[in-house]
Amino acid sequence: MSKVAVVYWSGTGNTEIMANKVAEGAKAGGAEVEVFEAEGFSADKMDEFDAVAFGCPSMGCEELEDTIFEPMFASCESKLQGKKIALFGSYGWGDGEWMQNWEETCKNDGASLACDSVICNETPDDEAEANCVNLGKALA
Repeated sequence: MSKVAVVYWSGTGNTEIMANKVAEGAKAGGAEVEVFEAEGFSADKMDEFDAVAFGCPSMGCEELEDTIFEPMFASCESKLQGKKIALFGSYGWGDGEWMQNWEETCKNDGASLACDSVICNETPDDEAEANCVNLGKALA
């Protein structure tokens, strides 16, 4: 059984909804799952998991939330080499550039993206929720 961490930051609750759907999918895929808010996760936990889903909404000028999530993620970057990961998050404006940049960072760090990232505009609809469940299954 694989161990999957779902790590997220949510300002309005939209990314939290997505995180719970990712966890649901990973459990359905047979994984042991732990869900963490960003402040409860750090690089020293990366080795405990076979796969990690990171979730963060787009903030400011299409960037990761920079007071809690981004510093935590930056600390984990040295542990991404060969790690199976997936990314998700919501946005309220823009076109998803933050996710494209985030994916590129992960690839440059040597991460193995398990599937296409999931983004949604504002509150996740049924399609976005289903995509999050599938993302979780891909990590399991």
